[in-house]
Amino acid sequence: MLPLLVMSVSILLARALGAGGLLTVGSWAAATRVGLAVMLLFTASAHFTKMKADLVRMVPSALPRPELLVTVTGVLEIAGAVGLLIPSIASVAAYSLIALLIAMLPANVHAAQTGVTLRGRPATPLLLRIPLQMVWIGLLWWSAGACC
Repeated sequence: MLPLLVMSVSILLARALGAGGLLTVGSWAAATRVGLAVMLLFTASAHFTKMKADLVRMVPSALPRPELLVTVTGVLEIAGAVGLLIPSIASVAAYSLIALLIAMLPANVHAAQTGVTLRGRPATPLLLRIPLQMVWIGLLWWSAGACC
């Protein structure tokens, strides 16, 4: 739930700074892309810290090289976050991130079903995780359509 808070606060802050002329964020869609980018940078950071071991355990055993997959998904989250901030490629970045979120959903399902812990806490239950993924996908879709 912390990523949702990070994203929400970032959206509101970006919109406020845009309204005050301190940021070139002139719409809610642009502020949403900023908020999603901040949230993605926040979540991607876990792929390169002590939490990486927890994320590796989330990867279903049928997939090869889980450590590499965690690294690659972290890099893709960072690339997507940067892409959201570049108007000329923001739509492509948003649609690519939608695909990434869909591709990563099996790891979240696996984590919830097998009792994987993240920082010693249980993974987000599916009743929360799936709607949360849908919120992110919906916001990416909306902000891509409203882009540029």
